[in-house]
This record gives sequence, C-alpha cells and structure tokens, in this order.
Amino acid sequence: MTDALLPAAPQPLEKEGHCYFRKGCNPLAQTGRSKLQNQRAALNQKILKAMRMRTGAENLLKAATNQKVREQVRLELSFLNSDLQMLKEELEGLNISVGVYQNTEEAFTIPLIPLGLKETKDVDFSVALKDFILEHYSEDSYLYENEIADLMDLRQACRTPSRNEAGVELLMSYFLQLGFVESRFFPPTRQMGILFTWYDSLTGVPVSQQNLLLEKASILFNIGALYTQIGTRCNRQTEAGLESTVDAFQRAAGVLNYLKETFTHTPSYDMSPAMLSVLVKMMLAQAQESTFEKVCLPGLQNEFFLLVKVAQEAAKVGEVYRQLHAAMNQEPVKENIPYSWASLACVKAHHYEALAHYFTATLLIDHQLKPGEDEDHQEKCLSQLYSHMPEGLTPLGTLKNVHQRQLLGKSHLCRAVTHHEESMREASLCKKLRNIEVLQEVLSAARQRSQLKYSQLREDDDLLNLTDAPDIVSKTEREVEIILPQFSKVTVTDFFQKLGPLSVFSANKRWTAPRSIHFTAEEGDLGFTLRGNSPVQVHFLDPYCSAAEAGTKEGDYIVSIQDVDCKWLTLSEVMKMLKSFGQNDIEMKVVSLLDATSSMHSKCATYSVGMQKTYSMICLGVDVDDKTDKTKKVSKKLSFLSWGTNKNRQKSASTLCLPSVGVAVPPVKKKLSSPFSLLNTDSSLY
Repeated sequence: MTDALLPAAPQPLEKEGHCYFRKGCNPLAQTGRSKLQNQRAALNQKILKAMRMRTGAENLLKAATNQKVREQVRLELSFLNSDLQMLKEELEGLNISVGVYQNTEEAFTIPLIPLGLKETKDVDFSVALKDFILEHYSEDSYLYENEIADLMDLRQACRTPSRNEAGVELLMSYFLQLGFVESRFFPPTRQMGILFTWYDSLTGVPVSQQNLLLEKASILFNIGALYTQIGTRCNRQTEAGLESTVDAFQRAAGVLNYLKETFTHTPSYDMSPAMLSVLVKMMLAQAQESTFEKVCLPGLQNEFFLLVKVAQEAAKVGEVYRQLHAAMNQEPVKENIPYSWASLACVKAHHYEALAHYFTATLLIDHQLKPGEDEDHQEKCLSQLYSHMPEGLTPLGTLKNVHQRQLLGKSHLCRAVTHHEESMREASLCKKLRNIEVLQEVLSAARQRSQLKYSQLREDDDLLNLTDAPDIVSKTEREVEIILPQFSKVTVTDFFQKLGPLSVFSANKRWTAPRSIHFTAEEGDLGFTLRGNSPVQVHFLDPYCSAAEAGTKEGDYIVSIQDVDCKWLTLSEVMKMLKSFGQNDIEMKVVSLLDATSSMHSKCATYSVGMQKTYSMICLGVDVDDKTDKTKKVSKKLSFLSWGTNKNRQKSASTLCLPSVGVAVPPVKKKLSSPFSLLNTDSSLY
C-alpha cells in the first residue's frame, strides 16, 4: 500500500510553525504500513507487560519457601512464558508481512524483506535542558523554550516518517541535531536524567537508558529500515524502479554497517554487531536479486551468450542467499532472527540455483554450434561457465556433439527440478511463507517450466546415462556494494546556537558565571588586546588599566558588550564596538574557564581548535605566598552551583538559583585570595 494523505492541500504540509507537519512526516497517513506500525507498538506494550509479570513470578519463586505456593507460581510462570512466546510469534508475523510494503502494481516477482521501524516512548527534554542551561551556561533557560520545543517536535516527527527521501532526510536531520545536543548538554562524566526507551524491532523487548547513544543508534537503525521500505515500494516492473530498489538496499546496508562500526555496545539485540552483520548481508542479497531482475527485465531471448550471462547472474544470487541462510543459522543470531526470514533465504537460494541450471540446460539443448559461428568465443564462455568440465567432456567437443549437449542439458534440468522442489518444500514448512500467494505462484510456475522442458526430452534410459551436472560458476557484471550514509548532504542548523560557538561553549567545558566589567578607555587605549574569533579573548592585559582593576583577566571570553551578545562576533566587530564608545563608560560581561588547562591561545600562535593546551591565567593569578599555605587545613567551600542545589534541594530541578552577577564578594582569608578558589571543581553537578 502507498502512503495516502488525508484530504489536504499538499503545499501547506511543507510549512513549519503554522500547525502543519514537518517535511518528511505525516502522522495522519492511513496506510497499511502505518497500521502495521500501530500493531507493532501495541504488541510492544503487551510484551513489556508480560515480561514484567514473568519477572515478578520469577522473583516470587525465588523468595517462596512453601512448596504449594512454589508449585502454583511454576504453573503461572509456564502460562506467562507461553503467552510471551505467542506475542513474539505475532510480532514475527508482522515482520514478515512483506505484502504491506510491496509496490501496489501487479507484479509476478518474489517479495523482498523490509525492516520495521523501531518504536519509542515520548521524551521530555525541557526540565533537564533548562536546568543545564541555567547551571552550566548561566543563562536564563526560559529564553530557550522555543528551541527545546523545536527539538521535541523534531523527535516526535521522526516517529512517523514518510516513506520517501523526505522521510530519510527528516531522520538524518534529527540524527545530526543529536550531535549538537550531545556536545551542548551531555558531559561525559554526568548523567542528564533523560530516559530514552526504544523497543527491539525483532523481539519487542524494551531497552531504557539515560545514554544519548541509544537514541542516536536507534535513529540510525530507523534510517536503514526506512531505506528498506523505500526499496520494497519501488516498481520492479520498470528499469528505473529496479535501479531505485538496488540503490535503496545498498544505502540500507551502508547505514546498518555504519551503525555496526560506530555503536559497538548497543544494548538492543537488533543492533548488536552479530545481528547487524546478518542484516547487512540480507540487504546486499536483495540488492543483488534486484540486479538480476534488471538483467531479465527486457525479456530473455534464446541466445547463447545471453543465456550464459543470465545463468551466472542467477548463480550469483543463489550463492549470496545461501551464504545469508548460513549466517542466519549461526548462534546467537539463530535464536532471534525471524524463522520466516531464514526460511525465505533458503527458498531463494534453491530457487535461483534452479534458475541457473535451467538457463544452462536451455543454452546446451537449444543451441548447436553451426558453421561460421564464433567457435572460440562459445568455447571460452562454456569453459568459464563451470569450475571444471564433467569427466570425459571438453568444451569444444561438447559444443560439436549434439548427443553430449543433450545429456548434459538434461542433467542440468534434473538439478533444476530438484532445487525447485526443495524451494517449494522449504516454503511449505513455514506457515508465514505459505500465506504469501505470489511467492507460491512464482515457485510453482518456475518448477512447471523446468519439468515441462525435461518431459519433452526425457528417455527411458536417462537414469543410467545421465551424470551429475556440475556447479555453475557465479558471476555478475554489477557487484553490489555498500553505500555509506551521506550526512553532509543534509543541512542542519544547531537549535541552540545562541549559546555560542560549539568549539568553546560545550558541555565538557566549565566557566565562571558572567562577570560585569565597568571600565573606560583612557585616551583611546583599552588597556588590552583581543585574540581569537567568535568569541574573542582578552589578551595582553595591562594590569594597571581600568578594565584590569574592574576584574578582567587574561584569557577571559567577552560574551556581551552593553547587553549586546558578542559570542558570535569576530575580532574586528568587537574592536569596532569597543572603540565606538570613546571615553564613555563601557559595560562588558566576561567569563573565565574553570578547567585545569585553559583554552587561552598561545601568544606565539594563531587561534586553532587543535592547538596545544597552556596553563590557565587563573592558576597564575594565585599569590606566591599561597604556596606556603598548602599544608594548612582549609575548610572545603561549596561551589556556587552546589550552593544553589543545596539551598533549593526541596525545589523543582528547574528552579535552581545562582548568585546574581555583579554581587559584591565578601572578603576572604589570604589562603583563598584567588576569587576562583571559591569555585569547587569537585562539584557533584559535574
């Protein structure tokens, strides 16, 4: 079925911010695919409930000492396990509902296997991100309510992507946005308290973590799954449709392979390295199958060289499906891969091997070498068709001897019929495959064609004269390859760019709260120079200038001037703004890094993100006399962040208080003469 929109003008759906859906998302689309996803979501909830009940029963069984109670619990546990198994089988049935995803055109082709999208629960970013903006960036978190709402809207839209390139772009844009969010709000040493829950696409088992990597990995899986659904939706009766199918499955394989190599410790089994390896093989096998269909699309003429090519192409498809089936039957994948998928891989392996033998038999039986034909070329093609010729036969002798050709051709027909029967037997053993009518029709028609050709040539002494037909060498003119995800083609703007350049204002760096500096330029001299770009840093500070006396330090970042945000301004723009005030008072806000190693640029080098770290000016600001006091016992001071947390322990996490900027600091003892010694770097918030 196709994605059918409810009655609405198509253009408004592209708009954002006017109560319309995001581009690439349509949650109101009533399609077979969306209904299938709704059924999957409902099954996930039932599986979760059954697992909780089973866990409770197992705990009760461990704790109970009464024998009668233990017997009742065992009986109840057996029922729960049975129910859970039935739910998982029902979910497997949804995973093999390939007819829902196929193109609506009447097609006499074997269905392809798509992946279902992973389901998730709602996530509220607002409280955690607001708290972090207030604590870490010392900014009014309510100024970022729209940005947080945009992030949550984008995530919600990704739960119902449209089955086209716009849907893929939507998922990719969220994945890239998560990269910004991770750098802004998720420090490596602290949990943010945001719980992400995703359901296993194959088993329905939920996985919950506070790690953003689970969110990123699940979105990547859904990008790959969406590519498979796009591939199965293409019209495989046209050359363009088959080309799109091949491209979609190659891209799906690329995304899943990227997921396997990038996120190596995902807790969800459908994203484990072993399962992803099998899924990548399955995508490439289906791409190779579509390549074979493209070769056969114009119609197969009964011509020698064309039949050699088609036979080897079919053998290639049979080979990749045979390898896929072997991979699906390896532990631990065997226990969690849908049985119907493994059965279909086996069916296709036998089916395409049968086709390879059928086309080989046709070229041997129907084509006799005639005078004037390219004898050397035919001999070369026939020799390359086999890894070795049957005993007693040579390529040229077989081509010239009609009797030998017919005997070898009938041997291939016997092997073709055997493989066809085996494919139908495998399909009949799986309940899900028995219900796919088009699959049964294709397999039956292929077997009848081989049986009919053999019956026309069959003789009574065939059982005595026929030898085993050799295997056909697999070969393809187009080896399908993995296409890596091209995230660079998707343009994404950081929702939280107002916080400042990400290279400086990120979650893994800490600063003081913004300090207000009131100073004047004496005779046009600011008393310091600036360095860097976006944001700029105070450099070469005259210790006797008014800015230094007001509290400015070398290495400080200028974040605003006269309430004008300067975090994104260049050096020349900031200098121009400062000089424009002349002899008037200037109000400037600066922040200082609290890290052990400052990012202040080396005086002998230009600004570079990957430059060598230098000691912070904060360390240099401590009096020399303080070194003699290190052995003295100093009462541990609470950081201003810890102070805010403790004072408001009973309040909501979104109402943490910070001391106001500019409040006079009370005098402290000499051993704490540096103002930064009040900032405890061991704060639990970090």
